Amino acid sequence: MEHYQIVEGIGVYFVTFTIVEWLPVFIEESTCKIITDSLNICIQNKGLRVNAYVLMPNHFHAVVFDKDFDSARLKHTLDDFRKFTGRQLADYCDAHYSPVFGNTFRHAAGEDRQRRVWQPTQHPEGIVSDRFWQQKVSYIHENPVRKGLVTRPEDWRFSSARFWMSEGGSVNEVGLCGIGW
Repeated sequence: MEHYQIVEGIGVYFVTFTIVEWLPVFIEESTCKIITDSLNICIQNKGLRVNAYVLMPNHFHAVVFDKDFDSARLKHTLDDFRKFTGRQLADYCDAHYSPVFGNTFRHAAGEDRQRRVWQPTQHPEGIVSDRFWQQKVSYIHENPVRKGLVTRPEDWRFSSARFWMSEGGSVNEVGLCGIGW
C-alpha cells in the first residue's frame, strides 16, 4: 500500500507520475500533447484544477486540486487520467517507438491489465501551507534546469513556469488555475 494517499480534508496535492523503468516517453511533442490535452479535458469535464506542472522526459509533476476541493473526486479523476493516458501512450509507443518500449510495458503489467505505462504510485503529497506549496512549485519549475535541459525554467515548453513568471501573461498548453487561499 502506498504511504502517500489522497485523503479527506486535504484539497491540494503535489503528484508525481513516472513512466515504468523511467523510459523516456516524453521526447516528442505528440506524447507530451497526450498529457496536456488529457489534462485540459479533465479540467473542462471533471473539475480538475492544475496550479503548476512540468512534463519531463520520463515523469510528470503537478500541483492539482478538485474545483470543489473534493478529495474523493480528485482521486477518481487522477485515476481516470492515468488509465486513459496510459492506454494512449502505450498505443503511441507501439506505433512509433522501439519495440523495447512496448515489451517493457507488457512486462510491467500486472494480472489486471495487458500493459502498464505508469508506475503504480502517484506519490500524492497533501499541501497544507503556503510555504510547502511554494516549495513544490519551485521544485516543479526548476526541474528542467536541475536536469540540464534548459538554463531558465521559463524556457521549458511543457511547464507552467513561463505562465506564472509572466504573471499569467503567456499562453500555456494547460489551463492553469490559482489556488486562492
